[in-house]
Amino acid sequence: MRLPFYIALRYLKSKKRGFSFGTIISISGVALGVMALIVVISVISGFHEDLQKKILGTQAHAVVLSYSGGIDNYRAVMDFLSKKQEIEASSPFVMGQVLISSGKRAHGVYLRGIIPEYDMKTTEVFKHVKYKYQNYTDLPWIIIGKELANLLGVLPGDTITVISPMGSIGPLGIIPKVRKFTVTGIFEIGMYEYDMNLAITDLRIAQDFFEYGDKVTGIQLRLKDVYKADVICQRIARELDGEFYLKDWMQMNRNLFSALKLEKFTMFLILTLVVLVASFNIVSMLMINVTEKQRDIAILKSMGAKDSLIKWIFVCQGLIIGLIGTFIGLTGGVFLCEIVKSYEIVKLPADVYYLSKLPVKIKIFDVTVICASALFISLISTVYPAHRASKINPVEILRYE
Repeated sequence: MRLPFYIALRYLKSKKRGFSFGTIISISGVALGVMALIVVISVISGFHEDLQKKILGTQAHAVVLSYSGGIDNYRAVMDFLSKKQEIEASSPFVMGQVLISSGKRAHGVYLRGIIPEYDMKTTEVFKHVKYKYQNYTDLPWIIIGKELANLLGVLPGDTITVISPMGSIGPLGIIPKVRKFTVTGIFEIGMYEYDMNLAITDLRIAQDFFEYGDKVTGIQLRLKDVYKADVICQRIARELDGEFYLKDWMQMNRNLFSALKLEKFTMFLILTLVVLVASFNIVSMLMINVTEKQRDIAILKSMGAKDSLIKWIFVCQGLIIGLIGTFIGLTGGVFLCEIVKSYEIVKLPADVYYLSKLPVKIKIFDVTVICASALFISLISTVYPAHRASKINPVEILRYE
């Protein structure tokens, strides 16, 4: 293999020192394609990871729900779950839809009732509470999101009204249940859906408000391995004898993460076209090389060189271009990602994206796939020129020499 590489390297160089202009253009095309792929895919992965952190900061890794609509013996179920090694913590919750109003402003939200000391072990909502108020009134406490607080025009310490459509039946129909709460905190998670549509209060207050008695809607779980949530949920569901079912965080946000995966795959296909365009440069350069080196190929064949050796010479040319271009693109892409990660080169409006700069996450698997794809395309582009070179008839070329 040394001879084909040596000849291929000589063919890529110009008569002067260094690579020829065509070789530089081909290497630059591959390098730019690889660099663009690495940067864009890393940014999409960064958005994916940041979104995942925010979701897992608000939601539990998994929830246990009952087919009957509520869990009566939730304490016994929690005792059973606490014995599982895969589960770090569990907490009961009550969830229902309500209307929150202040003055003439109102908005429909989900009201979640929790036990704070238990909930802190399964979610990170209380870590995002930025504005606190000590409740000195007799009214129950409630925590709402920043976007909801802005819509209602309330601050910590203000009183809001919570209305449930599921009230008692009177002479004129269903009478909504109304109760006043004191806003004791405002959280800011960084996701509009949660900051706008979630309110949190005490479990007992929520049970009384929704007339649940001693039942709960479900049990939140925090798992040791968040990426095995689906397997763990299936195993626990079987052990609970079919009375309950479990949903993990991936199932609850399937549409969102599926859209991100589709976007990432689409961007990979689109930007791979850059490398494909560069491969046409390789094909054209090699075809010119075949034409220019016909006499050399004829001499090699007359000296006993086989067609396979001639093919390997031009395959090695494409491989050298691919290797150098991929290495330069890899180095440039990683370097550019580190610059974007460290400095706010691209600024984002924080009120829209909740991010001040582009998130970047370089994954070894993504980089490997990109580099392998670039090398594969570079090799494929040598097939026709190599075949054309191997079919040159030395008699026709050397007849008039």
